[in-house]
Amino acid sequence: MNILLESGAAGDTAAVGGIGLLPMLLMYAVVIGAMWFFLMRPQKKEQKRLAAMLSTLEIGDCVLTNSGFIGVVIDINDDTVIVEFGSNKNCRIPMEKSAIARVEKAGE
Repeated sequence: MNILLESGAAGDTAAVGGIGLLPMLLMYAVVIGAMWFFLMRPQKKEQKRLAAMLSTLEIGDCVLTNSGFIGVVIDINDDTVIVEFGSNKNCRIPMEKSAIARVEKAGE
């Protein structure tokens, strides 16, 4: 009688046991896919938008920097721009293109 109870208990444990390998891998794939969709994809879209905006940057455009300063582009080099701030024509500051947050075209 004792043997029957032990074999029955072992059978119940196996039947109740954890999840199989395939559903667990599928669950991980769904979580990783959701993380990519909600975190990585928007970041790449924003990087593309900023790269497109900086590629159309021209002399005379009004720019807003990441620090909140508004100025006019005076000169453009490979990775840097010279921006003139305020009505004082002597306030010209060189900065990296990556410091520009928004561009408004001169004609708009």
